[in-house]
Amino acid sequence: MPTVLILGASRGIGHEMVRQYREDGWRVIATARKQEDCDELTRMGATAHQLDVTSADSIAALGWRLDDEQVDVAWLVAGVYGPSGSGFPTGPEFDTVMHTNVLAAMRLLPIIGPLVATRGGKLAVLSSKMGSIGARNSTEATLYRASKAALNSVLADAAITYGAQGATCVSFHPGWVQTDMGGAGATLTPEQSVRELRATLAQLDKSSNGAFLDRDGTPIPW
Repeated sequence: MPTVLILGASRGIGHEMVRQYREDGWRVIATARKQEDCDELTRMGATAHQLDVTSADSIAALGWRLDDEQVDVAWLVAGVYGPSGSGFPTGPEFDTVMHTNVLAAMRLLPIIGPLVATRGGKLAVLSSKMGSIGARNSTEATLYRASKAALNSVLADAAITYGAQGATCVSFHPGWVQTDMGGAGATLTPEQSVRELRATLAQLDKSSNGAFLDRDGTPIPW
């Protein structure tokens, strides 16, 4: 039975990933910040671990729990949007967005990467086309854009390190999805986005290591 690790599964895209992978017979390891969300994930058939991605101690504890695991697919989904404007972010706003979207990845990928590489598996982070510098045509949500550009850089480093060990590491844009972040007016349901993301990841081979892709596999400029 293949194993998938989903980091940030309390709602939205991560929650839907748990549902779909379980439906397809995968063993699922999933994380959420609150215990009640972990309880819900357990009821869905996942092995759930409580994780606050902004806490170094919480991440270290997860690493200890996962020490003997081998993972075929890992998804880093956890993230926040922050202020929607292009103006002057406050210090707390900057810290919240950057700690959640960037620092967490810098701490988590060194834990996840070896678990995936051992199986010659795939590691994916949920980024955003808004983080693309080459395709940029708006300044909306400047802080979020900066955080996703930085996340892409962290992924590119992981691709060098863990690609050499057998993993395929990629960054994905999930589309505009009807989640708490995307809003009710978004064009995709979580089910639609996740089905495309999973199908695309399943088709990738090692030649895609280090890629930045739309959910359908279309390359996105860095």
